Amino acid sequence: MTAQELRTMYVNFFKERGHQEIASASLLPENDPTVLFTTAGMHPLVPYLLGEKHPAGKRLTDVQKCVRTEDIDEVGDDTHCTFFEMLGNWSLGDYFKKESISMSFEFLTKYLNIPVERLAVTVFEGDELVPADEEAIEIWKSFGLSEEQIYRYGREDNWWGPAGQIGPCGPDTEIFYDMGKPKCGPNCGPSCHCGKYVEIWNNVFMQFNKQADGSFTELAQKNVDTGMGLERVLTIFNGKTNVYDTELFIPVMTKLEEILEREGKSLSTREKRIICEHMRTTTFILGDPMKISPSNTEQGYILRRLIRRIIRLFKKADINSNYLCELVEILIDQYSPVYPELSENREFILEQLEKEYNLFSKTLDDGLKKANRYLANVKQGETLSGDLAFKLYDTYGFPIEFTAELALERGVQVDMNGFKKKFEEHQEKSRQGAAGKFAGGLADNNEQTARLHTATHLLNGALRKVLGDEVSQRGSNITSERLRFDFSFGRKVTKEELEQVEAIVNEAIQNSIDVILEEMSPEQAYAEGAIGVFSGKYGEIVKVYTIPGYSKEICGGPHAKNTGELVSFKIKKEEASSAGVRRIKAVIGE
Repeated sequence: MTAQELRTMYVNFFKERGHQEIASASLLPENDPTVLFTTAGMHPLVPYLLGEKHPAGKRLTDVQKCVRTEDIDEVGDDTHCTFFEMLGNWSLGDYFKKESISMSFEFLTKYLNIPVERLAVTVFEGDELVPADEEAIEIWKSFGLSEEQIYRYGREDNWWGPAGQIGPCGPDTEIFYDMGKPKCGPNCGPSCHCGKYVEIWNNVFMQFNKQADGSFTELAQKNVDTGMGLERVLTIFNGKTNVYDTELFIPVMTKLEEILEREGKSLSTREKRIICEHMRTTTFILGDPMKISPSNTEQGYILRRLIRRIIRLFKKADINSNYLCELVEILIDQYSPVYPELSENREFILEQLEKEYNLFSKTLDDGLKKANRYLANVKQGETLSGDLAFKLYDTYGFPIEFTAELALERGVQVDMNGFKKKFEEHQEKSRQGAAGKFAGGLADNNEQTARLHTATHLLNGALRKVLGDEVSQRGSNITSERLRFDFSFGRKVTKEELEQVEAIVNEAIQNSIDVILEEMSPEQAYAEGAIGVFSGKYGEIVKVYTIPGYSKEICGGPHAKNTGELVSFKIKKEEASSAGVRRIKAVIGE
């Protein structure tokens, strides 16, 4: 089975069961400030999971582009990817556990022909606050799963949410494929990492609302949110042991092998996998309609980290030519039929890779000079400290392998244990940050965030009036306290221009204008002058929010009903975000 056949089979299966197909959203989540990237199919659906009406109805399905980086150090093994495609289906207050599990079971066993005995599932075992999910257990048993195939786990494994201290949450049931390996011990199950069980599908049941006092009440609108990893399912279905042996990676891996042969160099299997995996993720981040570019913060930092890891591995193999563009061309051609934004942004992708390669090459040269200075102060037979070796790595981007090679040439040792300790401390800090930033979940969609969301529309419109139509949104981040808005513009915005922008937004607020919501096709929206990134391909109906005279945007919401609710608007800061992108931070109601 090909990847496209799997995408089509999945979507058609759910369309036949009353679901409407929706398009993959941007990799930058519009409605969730808790994450840098869209890490699951539910992110673009946040307002609708919280009760807003979706223009396509209560049953939805799609194939969503996703990026997760908390497992970046696992990349190169058989299953972990930073970029992946999530096959998803949702019920927004329509069907619940029985129908959801039934459809998942039918698709796996009847359409993918997976034997029932190769499945294992996990369910919530219950605790002092919420009882065990006996309903899910009984449903699985009714489909022929034995007691030995059903594993009961706690909140860490089988509970989703809430994103913050309060809000929607509930148990989930995860579906695993038994790879046929022997159990690693008496307690071996889906929660261990021996490789016997591979997770392929997760059905989340948003059943409860966590209250401020820690108690749980039943939600008025119960939702189902499911996700199946295309890469893992394709690997299993085609009888492969790792994702790199599937059509998803064979073209770029073949090109990499060709480059290595041309150069007369070699890399380990894991290193080649990392290059191909990171190259694919880089292609999708750069090719996103929001046009993220490498930088030292947030999404741009993750992108830079991926690109530089690729370059480091090439340099490690003593390859000093830039082959990034050669590899990315393969991926653009491969994925453009499914994701046309990649070919549409081809020039931008190639330009950014060229820039980043040249910039990092200079950084490595600077690191080499610094490494030589450090090593010059170490006598032959002595040791370069782990702290300095890590500083070269962290501050100057200088790989530890390079430091060790230079040291060896001078008859100097490197304190690798000290470096490893510093590196692990760095990793742990990154993981702690990721736990908060990448946990994902429903954003704090209260009245204040809805008003701030409306303020971003007014700000976008005002910027275009003052600075011109070259301004386009490159991302936003909204919390209950403030908004942050990134937009394309090639220079610093002057104080006078900012004052003009602020005055236009405040004028709209003082005029107390009703925010008009209409549903229409994207083509009609654009014809009527609406702006907004929309990559739909299915004749979808979209929501268009209009503030007459000031803004007209395609957007999912949520929004204020009237501009007067914003009270006032104040720009707190304007700064550079990355090359060609500016950032404004602002507040309302002061």
